[in-house]
Amino acid sequence: MTDRLPDGFQLGPAALRVSGADRALDFYVNKVGLVLRERTDTTAVLGTREEDVLRLDFQPGIAPRNYKETGLYHIAILVPDRPALGAAIARLAASNVKLGAADHLVSEAIYLWDPDNNGIEIYRDRPREEWVWHGDQVQMANRPLDFDGLLSQPGVEALAQAPMKAGTCIGHIHLEVDDLAKARKFYSEVVGLAPTSTLPGAQFLAAGGYHHHLGTNIWDSRNGPLPSPDSAGISLMTFELPDTNSLQALQSRLETAGTSTTANGNGFDFVDPWLTPVSVRLRA
Repeated sequence: MTDRLPDGFQLGPAALRVSGADRALDFYVNKVGLVLRERTDTTAVLGTREEDVLRLDFQPGIAPRNYKETGLYHIAILVPDRPALGAAIARLAASNVKLGAADHLVSEAIYLWDPDNNGIEIYRDRPREEWVWHGDQVQMANRPLDFDGLLSQPGVEALAQAPMKAGTCIGHIHLEVDDLAKARKFYSEVVGLAPTSTLPGAQFLAAGGYHHHLGTNIWDSRNGPLPSPDSAGISLMTFELPDTNSLQALQSRLETAGTSTTANGNGFDFVDPWLTPVSVRLRA
């Protein structure tokens, strides 16, 4: 039996490469609704009033995200309830931001792209008791989103005038890879996420009975090249583990499989086969 990540696993803050500080901050603060928590000449940390959610790494002159390369498909910002998702839709609509949308059965989601073509999902989970499992596979789909129902949630208008609610966090991350079998071998057999669902050209993995903490797909990137450091994309995923034993077990699996790790505070860092930097740490 493959060692699995523990039920207490969750994702921490993510980071993205962006080309222009002012343009990116206008998008993420004024349109998405994140709070600017800290800024330097090279980075900005965004989140709610209470917690960090996303770091922006400013790299002037980089190209937009190229979806023919492997790397980021989207980061997914999980909001705590249905009114918060309705508020996100209203906030973005007021700024004329182009949206995609879907009802995934386990969740309701909208999709958008930042000025550097980084993919963003904003979603809310349905209660777990409403998820339908067939063995170890959860039922997911792409159905039309109930925009009217979301926008008519209590308090949406007031929420849309305020920053994103407490409890907002990174819920999952979706990556483009060159080969699904290679991605499953690394993220399931080595890292220890359990496969939970598949779609044509995509697979989803999670810990703790979640629908997915990680998605991988080959829709545009089958046999594609590694991401260029001179283009936008993901510059950090954070894995948060509940105890030292599970952290050490993950580090051992990675090193046994030939993935080097570097100590970092109370955890360690590694880079996945598609050049995605990952920071592993104990959950505070």
